[in-house]
Amino acid sequence: MLESILLSSTILIAQLPKPDPQFTQLKTQLESYGFKVNLAIPPSFRLPNQQIDFQRRRLRKPYGVLNAANKSIWINPIVFDLGISNRVLIHEATHAAQFCAGNSNIQPIGLDIEPIKQAQPFFKRYVDTYSQAVEKEAYAVQTQSNGFALVTSLLNQHC
Repeated sequence: MLESILLSSTILIAQLPKPDPQFTQLKTQLESYGFKVNLAIPPSFRLPNQQIDFQRRRLRKPYGVLNAANKSIWINPIVFDLGISNRVLIHEATHAAQFCAGNSNIQPIGLDIEPIKQAQPFFKRYVDTYSQAVEKEAYAVQTQSNGFALVTSLLNQHC
């Protein structure tokens, strides 16, 4: 029985994603500021209202989620297979910086950068302008060529 459990555990560990050094560094930085980073399918949360044509997305689990109530971030393991793990963590880390800047309330920081045009449908789908502004900043940082350096700087500045 013990041998079976050990073998199962070894197989599961071998299947865990192998994050790259930037992902690991950013995860460690977030954890040093008190955020718990979970590499797991995000649980169901009440997400901000979205335009009706984007409701189908509610059926799928998001790539990343920040739960401000308990400073937890979930990164869906599928992002490693898709090759977007760093960008997703940068996006959620931007929300963490917004959380710190807003004294435990996620709010726009007031960054003077724009996301790439292709990201517009992802933040414009939100019905209220507050959610759009918060998401616009996260997509702006995520889509910058220096997004990793930018988000680490934002975390250092605001957390």
